[in-house]
Amino acid sequence: AGGGGPDGGSLAGGGETFGDRSLSQGLSVLVGLGLCVTMLGLGCAVELGQLGQQLRRPVGLLLALLGQFVAMPLLAFLLALIFALDEVAAVAVLLCGCCPGGNLSNLMSVLVDGDMNLSIIMTASSTLLALFLMPLCLWIYSRHWINTTVVKLLPLGAVSLTLGSTLLPIGLGVLIRYRHPRAADLLVKISLWSLLVTLVILFILTGTMLGPDLLAKIPASVYAIAVLMPLAGYALGYGLATVFKMPPHCRRTVSLETGCQNVQLCTAILKLTFSPELIGSMYMFPLLYALFQSAEAGLFVLVYKMYGRDSYKQDTLGEEEDTDISYKKLKEEEVADTSYGTVTTEEHNSIQMEPTQTAL
Repeated sequence: AGGGGPDGGSLAGGGETFGDRSLSQGLSVLVGLGLCVTMLGLGCAVELGQLGQQLRRPVGLLLALLGQFVAMPLLAFLLALIFALDEVAAVAVLLCGCCPGGNLSNLMSVLVDGDMNLSIIMTASSTLLALFLMPLCLWIYSRHWINTTVVKLLPLGAVSLTLGSTLLPIGLGVLIRYRHPRAADLLVKISLWSLLVTLVILFILTGTMLGPDLLAKIPASVYAIAVLMPLAGYALGYGLATVFKMPPHCRRTVSLETGCQNVQLCTAILKLTFSPELIGSMYMFPLLYALFQSAEAGLFVLVYKMYGRDSYKQDTLGEEEDTDISYKKLKEEEVADTSYGTVTTEEHNSIQMEPTQTAL
């Protein structure tokens, strides 16, 4: 089952190592718990008032739709064709490209002075849209490999079921935000830390399960896609926001939202819906993507801190100065208006107007 391409033999070998039931079951539990905590944190970050505003002016919803379910799936499909991936690697790449936005983008948006309301709404919107659009995108773009074993066994029903199961923790998080805002803030922080911890543990456990020759089992082309795909996603997101003529801080937000995928969801789908013998070492792709999307987003933040933050402060200061200038002009006009005469009071019931001379 692991065959079908030039790397079929190595993938099958990875699948045999994946057959350790104790490690595999423990990994499944970890992936499931990590996904639940992530979705709970996402729900806790959403406020009902913000949702109402977005429904009246659904720019964030439209950007999430175009970025996550038009640009990224098409990008994943093109990269799979350009690098001539076999069907196993192609399905893993497509699955990652069709995933909604991840929580990493919310954290990075804070670090680049982005629009946090837009970031959270885009992440939440893409997660809800994924329930219908992710299986559709997978079905459309996997047609190129339709005659292969992996695509014939592509469990679209299981993908939909996994996506549907994420609605419960999201709804619970929204309820907690509505009734207990302080607890919601704490859960958001916990979910962000769990993202980092879960990824580190997954790397360690997966490396143990696949053995020391893990790197040799994954084609070089897959590593290249893991590097290029998030980078191209960031560029596509920035270009998309530019087309919509959004301000710079919103462009940075949309850029991060587009390039950052929900790798926990992708990992959960690969782990819970495909047999280890079938998916083999391609289970590692979302983890590699997470590694490079984090590194590249970190570089994005570093460049902004070094070069972009000063211009952001200057723009903000400029706006404040404009306000001060307008206020000063207003005060001057008020003074000029009163310069035609001064009111003085000599007694309680008498008021006298004293003319003043104005130099022309």
